[in-house]
Amino acid sequence: MTILEKIIAYKKQEVSELKREVMVEKLVKSPSFNRTPISFKKALTTKNSSGIIAEFKRKSPSKDEINMDASVIDVTNGYINANAAAQSILTDIHFFGGNIMDIMQARSVNDSIPILRKDFIVDAFQIVESKAIGADAILLIASVLSKEEIKKYGQLAEDLGLEVLYEIHNEEELEKLNPTNQIIGVNNRNLKTFEVDLETSIELSSLIPNTCVKVSESGISDPRIVTGLKAYGFKGFLIGENFMKSNNPGQSCKEFINQLD
Repeated sequence: MTILEKIIAYKKQEVSELKREVMVEKLVKSPSFNRTPISFKKALTTKNSSGIIAEFKRKSPSKDEINMDASVIDVTNGYINANAAAQSILTDIHFFGGNIMDIMQARSVNDSIPILRKDFIVDAFQIVESKAIGADAILLIASVLSKEEIKKYGQLAEDLGLEVLYEIHNEEELEKLNPTNQIIGVNNRNLKTFEVDLETSIELSSLIPNTCVKVSESGISDPRIVTGLKAYGFKGFLIGENFMKSNNPGQSCKEFINQLD
């Protein structure tokens, strides 16, 4: 069993238990449920956008602990000050050390840039939950969902006013989507082996329609990489570990963005 298969099996069990404890009706009554989300797509494509999606994560299966002591509020303020285009927050508890409170706390100090809830979405319940905790966008990973699930979950997110980052790793996964005016993320990390190869973004860039917003994820550690990827039409660049491994993620993000062309 691969790491990804372990994560998905655990996530399905986790969500099943959560659904027995929390009713959807309760989520709908959340104060954040009625807020108007900030556009993730607009944040990446607006003039003078840095395009940087700065991530908050404490650990990962590939690196184990990255920064267990970081304050999500401090990091959020740091990312906003750094002029990040958007913020990504890992909410998976078991494998990434996050939780939904991280988004709720970040939202309490962030009303200016969109927050992407990054998790392994395997059930519609999680999408309603994402809206209730104040997220603006969600991640749908094509490798772990069927074509029908991607369509259904994407439509539900849209109905709730949330935008979707559709994540792919290869051409086969791209074919599961209906890539028209979507935000398509190319994850350079192989979720089965957790190895990173930036060539993945370059190879898939020409297959993604120009009507889509292209996002490159993982393995981006140098501003020159961002410059190179822009030449292939990428507008968004999701960076987490490179910032989070420092003592001051916000400052690290600011220094990175200041070096962009």
